[in-house]
Amino acid sequence: MNNMNFTPLYPEIFLLLAICTILLVDMFLPDSKRNLTYVMSILALFVCGALTIATSNTDGSTYVSNNMFVSDPMSTLLKLCSYVAVGMTFIYSRQYVTDRGMTNGKSGGEFYVLALFSLLGQMIMISGNNFLIIYLGLELMSLSLYALVALRREHTPSTEASMKYFILGALASGFMLYGISMLYGATGSLELAEVAKVASSPTANKTILVFGIVFLVAGLAFKLGVVPFHMWVPDVYQGAPTAVTLLLGGAPKLAAFAMTFRLLVEGLFSQAVDWQQMLVVLAVLSMAIGNLTAIAQTNLKRMLAYSTISHMGFLLLGLLSGVAHGNTALAADAYSAAMFYSITYVLTTLGTFGVIMLLARSGFEAENLDDLKGLNKRSPWFALVMLLLMFSLAGIPPLMGFYAKLSVLQSVIATGQVWLSLVAVLFSLIGAFYYLRVVKLMYFDEASDNALITPSVDVRVVLSMNGLAVLILGIVPGGLMTACLNAVVKTLAS
Repeated sequence: MNNMNFTPLYPEIFLLLAICTILLVDMFLPDSKRNLTYVMSILALFVCGALTIATSNTDGSTYVSNNMFVSDPMSTLLKLCSYVAVGMTFIYSRQYVTDRGMTNGKSGGEFYVLALFSLLGQMIMISGNNFLIIYLGLELMSLSLYALVALRREHTPSTEASMKYFILGALASGFMLYGISMLYGATGSLELAEVAKVASSPTANKTILVFGIVFLVAGLAFKLGVVPFHMWVPDVYQGAPTAVTLLLGGAPKLAAFAMTFRLLVEGLFSQAVDWQQMLVVLAVLSMAIGNLTAIAQTNLKRMLAYSTISHMGFLLLGLLSGVAHGNTALAADAYSAAMFYSITYVLTTLGTFGVIMLLARSGFEAENLDDLKGLNKRSPWFALVMLLLMFSLAGIPPLMGFYAKLSVLQSVIATGQVWLSLVAVLFSLIGAFYYLRVVKLMYFDEASDNALITPSVDVRVVLSMNGLAVLILGIVPGGLMTACLNAVVKTLAS
């Protein structure tokens, strides 16, 4: 441990400098050269990835800035996945944001700049080792996303969605801050290790701790988008420009998992019996309401929003399976399963919204289920990619989503909560209906739109690789699952 060694902070420092540079350069670019902003943003992500790998500590944790920031195997893996997610979002979104004038005008690079600012917030959340630092990262990410949702200022649904997101987000932030203040009052520290040490001592004030945990979990539940704190998810997903919806449904979910892991597992592991009971309720309600409500949706983005709610409920199953009857032997398997599930969900969601933006064009939004009718006749390859993605979300073998669900269910069963795994399987079966309905529309219905689909080369390549990755990582999931397990084991050990 060397608090004067700022090497682990190099990716964050570089990204901040890169954002400032991109913003300044973009101010002087004519509209005909706006593509340079996109190229610089992609290059910044590549350099961040290289710096993260070069400065990573593969054997344990490195703490800097008075223990407020940590670099460990889990943060390295999640940051690399976040770079990939944001990079794929930029590639899928480039034509979309250009067609809608989101990159024109005096400050045309705001989509890329704000997206990179949100990524910087996610990186701080992933590596935060202090309640206040994690909260600051969360707010940096959230404020950027609020602005992105309202980026199309002349589009009334986007403005309305942004207002809802902002107001409810402020309420959730208040919950979190109140919970953090109570935990600070009970432990006298904001550092995760110190909070964990005091909370596990017999002299700790359990009443204040439990009240603090309740408010903290409420704030985390909002950021994850689980019931009953899910009200913003369908409205924001539907109202936001599809490129921003993809940004919301991608990398921020990895940061939300990391934040939940840091706060509950690393900071409040001794109080697991309290927060696990809350997560059980949140998980069951999310799987139930998410899957049942998704069936009634005709708007594709709204359906995927309720799908997200159900998947976040499934993710919580892994987080609540780490401790059983005081036995912590299952912790690494359970938390690595949840981590694997979050990565799986993000990869699949990226491809799904990539196909939706592929079908959109200037003056037309592919937002309704009917817009997918006859896709197999218009583009058999991308219909196949969408089929793989839908089957993965439904948890059908041998795709990646099946092994993600299986690993989480194994963790739940290992704790003896068989009833909970049966509930999860039941709602997964219900959820399969609306995923299979999408496949039915693509392959068995007549096309309602016969416009030619002409993706750029980069979109065609990346989207194809996205679909194939879901298949290949389903056939041979061992590498990624092992990486998640090793990351969690080494992080917990240090």
